[in-house]
Amino acid sequence: MVTSRPSLTPRVNRVLLAVTMATSLAAGPIAATSAVALQPTKGSSVGASAPAQISSAPRASARWLADEKAAAGTASSAAAFTLSLTLFKSGFAKPVFLTSPNDGSGRRFVVQQGGKIKVITSAGTVLTTPVLDISAKVSKGSEQGLLGMAFHPNFASNGKFYVNYTNLAGDTAITEYRLSPPSSNRVTLAGRRVMTIAQPYANHNGGDIAFGPDGYLYIATGDGGSGGDPGNRAQSLSSLLGKILRINVNGKTSTRGYLIPSSNPYVGKTGRDEIWSRGLRNPWRFSIDSATGSLWIGDVGQDRYEEIDRTGRAANLVGGKAKNYGWRVLEGRHCYRPATGCSTTGKTMPLIEYPHNVANTTDDNCAVTGGYVYRGTASPLLVGQYVFGDYCSGRIWTVGAAATSPATPVLRLNTSYNISSFGLGPSKELYMLTIGGSIYRVGAS
Repeated sequence: MVTSRPSLTPRVNRVLLAVTMATSLAAGPIAATSAVALQPTKGSSVGASAPAQISSAPRASARWLADEKAAAGTASSAAAFTLSLTLFKSGFAKPVFLTSPNDGSGRRFVVQQGGKIKVITSAGTVLTTPVLDISAKVSKGSEQGLLGMAFHPNFASNGKFYVNYTNLAGDTAITEYRLSPPSSNRVTLAGRRVMTIAQPYANHNGGDIAFGPDGYLYIATGDGGSGGDPGNRAQSLSSLLGKILRINVNGKTSTRGYLIPSSNPYVGKTGRDEIWSRGLRNPWRFSIDSATGSLWIGDVGQDRYEEIDRTGRAANLVGGKAKNYGWRVLEGRHCYRPATGCSTTGKTMPLIEYPHNVANTTDDNCAVTGGYVYRGTASPLLVGQYVFGDYCSGRIWTVGAAATSPATPVLRLNTSYNISSFGLGPSKELYMLTIGGSIYRVGAS
């Protein structure tokens, strides 16, 4: 049996439950009645020019944990707050991501798996015409589609943004589009292909992209699919699959649509120059903590365990450089191949793992949906908490950003939703998306 991230189609019983719950949520938030702890579970030329957005040199890597603790604030107690969800908007077609440009417009962009991106204005109006419609270019398998979006750090002046999707051949495509002017709500210019990555199977596409504080674009790729990573691609330094990649989109060469940062770990060494870190199975949502540069990855497991990986801030502004997160040697903290006696040498253990099987219930977990460390202002009690969920069970947990590994997350809500993603709106406020079409504000009191 091949176990992978499930089809982004909700189970029937969850749809029925979600309809009922959405009706009640329209009138107000749903809150957890209690906080329950969950117990565990290279090659081509290099573009040496760095993006113009690179900030001044950061602190030494040894101080990352202190940075985390300072940024986390005081919201670290399991009983310090109650998490709540308040219905924001509904009626979307398989929404898989929400993000906002840092341009003062107050807009939210909602990525739909089928190939459209919708705009929600600052006034809360969902525009009828998509800002981008590439439906005819997108493959429509269960784990395929339009999967990720990121705004250029200079979007307010250049109007550039990037999308990650599976093309009609089933391969990953990273494409640049531009809004002209940036304040407009409809792409009228042709896109520019930045990168294409061949995919051997239809599943495990990863799909997330994000710019780091260093101005480079980070790309999450799955291991290529099937089950058990038959090609051992996640561990291979000659493959771009099962990785976090890091590229410079502010330039190109005669043979590719991007440059490679000279500080990437395998430049001048054995390994693809684009690789930032490896050993991932299907990273469904990663994020970079805006306060510390820590890299957080929700990596979907095989048969037994889901994991959250966290690395510290380092001298490159974003954690995770040359890290190996273990797959397919490890699933979570456990041996996968070989099943026993595996070597953990050189592997970065997950901060959190949780099991699929949940005792005394038929509502098992199956696929982690990575989230964000909250850095907004609307919910002070949530500041410094990493929020994540499970696609199948609808459970939502939090863990303090400075938690010591291995950490035990706090179960905050047990919902009826298929949680497709979390996302950040204006002012870094947190949202949760369901594959059934609804978007909720996440808060704490």
